[in-house]
Amino acid sequence: MTSAAQPDPSRPTSRDVGRAAGVSQATVSLVLGDKWRGRVSEATADRVRHAADALGYRPNLAARHLRLGRTRTALLVVPALTSEYFARVYTGAAAVAAEHGFGVVLYPSPEGTGPARDPFASARASLDGVIASSMAAGALDALRGAGLPLVMLDSDPADTGVAARVNLDIADGMRQVAEHLLGLGHRRFLHLASAVDSWTFDVRARALHDALGAVPGASVRTVRAALDVQAGREAAHRALTGPGPRASAVVCDDDILAAGVCKAARRLGLRVPDDLSVTGFDDLALATAVEPELTTVRLPAEQVGERGMAALLAVLDGRPAEPGSLPVRLVPRGSSAPPPADGTRT
Repeated sequence: MTSAAQPDPSRPTSRDVGRAAGVSQATVSLVLGDKWRGRVSEATADRVRHAADALGYRPNLAARHLRLGRTRTALLVVPALTSEYFARVYTGAAAVAAEHGFGVVLYPSPEGTGPARDPFASARASLDGVIASSMAAGALDALRGAGLPLVMLDSDPADTGVAARVNLDIADGMRQVAEHLLGLGHRRFLHLASAVDSWTFDVRARALHDALGAVPGASVRTVRAALDVQAGREAAHRALTGPGPRASAVVCDDDILAAGVCKAARRLGLRVPDDLSVTGFDDLALATAVEPELTTVRLPAEQVGERGMAALLAVLDGRPAEPGSLPVRLVPRGSSAPPPADGTRT
């Protein structure tokens, strides 16, 4: 008969840490489990941490997870792995997760923004919670019945069944775009909107139309396109060559669509920004790869991921998540300028 594996006598235990710090083993567990606030003084917590570091103590995470009934795993649901924005969201979430001994499983919806199967045989047994983009909301149907806490990113505050949400001030971002272009003198606008049915894009459209509708003489026409460069180019080409006065500024829901507009303008012999101003949204790497560089709205993607993971940890600990929307900022670059002086079609 093979004997059971014995503990390594050379490896320090929580009892050793307690002796070194002059506290009980229970206090060590509270401090190293980040449950000490309100129960142990900060000085005592510092003493325990210093003792653990000096001894080289590492907790037995497997045993701790079994005792707590947790897997220390969060699921991040996003529309696609190829999106730079969501890659940065993942980076932020994973960084906060690692600080608390959690792992993050990244799960893209196979159909982009459509439904997806439960990635686990039993989500409840495999996960502690879910963080999801509203753009991949359809992929959550298989997970909603698992009873897991759900943190939504950039989603409608009226939606129910959400443990916490992390929103960007998207409306303010679009207002900043409108104010920038209006200040340059533009009054004829084309809104190249995303064809994705999502709360975040609905907010952009409402904010833009409200801002422009309040200005006498301003007009805006909206056309939709799939979120890729070719679709943006084709939609912009049709809109810019259609009947009636041509827009002097194109406001895009995304930097990818804006890149498509720049391609359409070049093929039509229009100069950006001399003949046509173009703005994006997100401030992806693409925004500074095109020429001229894009005026766009910078979204703090990594901070969204950090706040999302922090919100999930708060929910799991029975604490309220941090309130308030994250601010966004317009970054003016070379793709926006005053409209042509004569305002004519070229």
